[in-house]
Amino acid sequence: MDRDHSDGAPQVDLLAETERLYREVAEELAVATRRIGEGDMSEIANTVRAAKDLRAALHMVMDERTRLEKLRRQAGEGGGTGIDLDAARDEIGRRLACLRAAG
Repeated sequence: MDRDHSDGAPQVDLLAETERLYREVAEELAVATRRIGEGDMSEIANTVRAAKDLRAALHMVMDERTRLEKLRRQAGEGGGTGIDLDAARDEIGRRLACLRAAG
């Protein structure tokens, strides 16, 4: 799903794009493997390339999912906890009061 940035440029859904790339490379690998099975040895180089591309695409998908999960946890979604700014402000005030009293 593309959304607009504040500057008007479309925002790309990296996870969806990476998954699309993964599917395309997997299809290329399947075609090349089938041709090798039919005796077309000219597809060996394409099969090796497609296998490497598939591995790289899988890593991109997993990295993007990991990054999104981390962001969701930081934002308090998915059962994680968000940042309590009021509690942080109170704690800072308490520590400053301790420093003033000790100083």
